[in-house]
Amino acid sequence: MMPTLATLVLVGSMVATGGAASADQARSTAQTLSLTILSTMLTDIEGIGEWGFAAVVEVDGRRWLFDTGARPETVLKNAEELGIDLASIPDVILSHHHIDHTGGLFTLRKALAARNPAALSRMHVAAGMFRSRRSAGEAEGNPMLAMRAEYEATGGRVVEHDGPVELQLGVWLTGPVPRTFPERNWSGSTKVVGPNGLTEDTLPEDQALLVRTPRGLSVVTGCGHAGIANILAYARTLQSDINVRAVVGGLHLFEADESHLAWTAGRMQAAGVTHLLGAHCTGVEAVFRLRALVGLTRATAVVGAVGSGYDDATGIRPGWIAR
Repeated sequence: MMPTLATLVLVGSMVATGGAASADQARSTAQTLSLTILSTMLTDIEGIGEWGFAAVVEVDGRRWLFDTGARPETVLKNAEELGIDLASIPDVILSHHHIDHTGGLFTLRKALAARNPAALSRMHVAAGMFRSRRSAGEAEGNPMLAMRAEYEATGGRVVEHDGPVELQLGVWLTGPVPRTFPERNWSGSTKVVGPNGLTEDTLPEDQALLVRTPRGLSVVTGCGHAGIANILAYARTLQSDINVRAVVGGLHLFEADESHLAWTAGRMQAAGVTHLLGAHCTGVEAVFRLRALVGLTRATAVVGAVGSGYDDATGIRPGWIAR
């Protein structure tokens, strides 16, 4: 059950674990942001669709790969078809351990390193990424345990974050997101292995990317398993003097009922969201309902497709299929 509106009036002023950003952090601002989706279910004139997510994010001339899609070669082929050179990108960010966000990692690292040994040589994850999981039949349910060994064998380095970190001027990773609201935006069946046995896997490592520009904050999510309301609340805690302008990525709302979507729309409105590029597990109908409930338009709330994107200066680039 979602909290009442009376419960939510404190969101803007709450300080989560780790404390609010300093005045210097609050003034740390990027000037340009451009993002292109490389993996999602819907595709445009170019590219291959799949159940997964990946995006290349460019901020002030520096690029980051956020997630790597599901199938080994999807992101590699889509980038080639779209004319995007990934070999010059040293950093890959993984939002969480699920295979639909990590499946392309090793193929990308191996293929791109043949051209540039530094390509995707640093992997940024949040604490909890490598916790053992168990699925039906007691099989290991976390693909990142084996994938980490393969990745490090290529010379790659893993950077694990247990809190928010500024990656470059105006760019932050949230690290694990505090669960202020009781959102349950996950549907997996795996359990986390702990000293007291198996417990529900709430995806504690789920993290988001924040980019601050003079126009506001942009939030990039993989699946948003922490809950988009929790992510937005934490973003506003870390950057309390500025609104969230854009939300891009998967929000795991494809199974959400009308009351959940209405509550989520209220949280998005409260955070100041004016642009939504909902891809992957957001759900097509959920994007349309959020568009109406938040009060956005066909130009400012779009279903994400391979090749579509977001520019901080000009807004959403929908492509042809979602125009």
